[in-house]
Formats: sequence, structure tokens, C-alpha cells
Amino acid sequence: MNCETKQFANALLLPEIVKMLNEGHTVTLRLRGYSMRPFLEDNRDKALLTRPTHPKVGDPVLAEIQPGHFVLHRIVAIEGENVTLRGDGNLADEHCLLSDVKGAVIGFYRKGRQQLDRTDGLKWRIYSWFWMNLYPIRRYLLAFHRRIWLKVFKPKTI
Repeated sequence: MNCETKQFANALLLPEIVKMLNEGHTVTLRLRGYSMRPFLEDNRDKALLTRPTHPKVGDPVLAEIQPGHFVLHRIVAIEGENVTLRGDGNLADEHCLLSDVKGAVIGFYRKGRQQLDRTDGLKWRIYSWFWMNLYPIRRYLLAFHRRIWLKVFKPKTI
């Protein structure tokens, strides 16, 4: 099967992806940005998305936090209809409503691999539990990652 890769601005692409998700399709999206570092890299990794059914704390989701502004971040709290999101590489929170959660991540294709790291798998659940509970010291871990790790082990883009 031949695949052609094209890049579009998120403002154009993501509303179309949301339409496809609402129609019941799954979508593979190459990730852009650094907010999910240290484990997901810009222009290297991909997310497999589906329509959200019952989002819960810890789930990575595609959410529209402002009209036309989408993020792929992890849910850190749900209070009624209000959702708090945070990227793994971010220290600040972002907020939206449950109705603004447009996609749920089934899994990630990381480091150019063809095998999906499922978000309901043991590996992802263990990683998620540790990373979410390291929030008080995450600032220092992210600083080490940016200042030392990335200089020694430069990530490859695919």
C-alpha cells in the first residue's frame, strides 16, 4: 500500500479529523509539538484516534480548548462537565468541557515502530501512573531531558 504524506496547518486539518472521528472512522495523526515530551516527539510519533466514548482521568485525548485550537493532552481531572488537561511535557493546565473532547487515543506508534503501544495496555498504564504521580518533580525531570538528554541522544524524525 502506497502512502503519501502531506502537511497541513492544524487549523485546517484538525476540524476535518474531528468530522472523520464523528463519522466513526479511526485516524492516524502524526504528532506536532513538544507538549507530550519526553515520551512523544514532534514529527516522529503518531497517535491512533477514535471517537471518545467515556473519557476518564489519565486518558490522552484530542480536545478543542478554544475555538479552532486543539491539543492532544492527558486528562488530569474531570469535575462534572469541566475537564482539566495537561501535556506530559507541560507544567500548566488547560481547560475545556467534556463536549470539547473530540478524540480518544487508542495508542501511539513511537520511534518509527509499526507496533501500536496501546493506551489500555500494561506498559502505558504503568508509565501513566508513574508520570502523573511525578508531577511535583516533573519540572526538574523535564529540565534534565531538555538540557542534557536531548543533547546526548538527539531524537530522530521519521
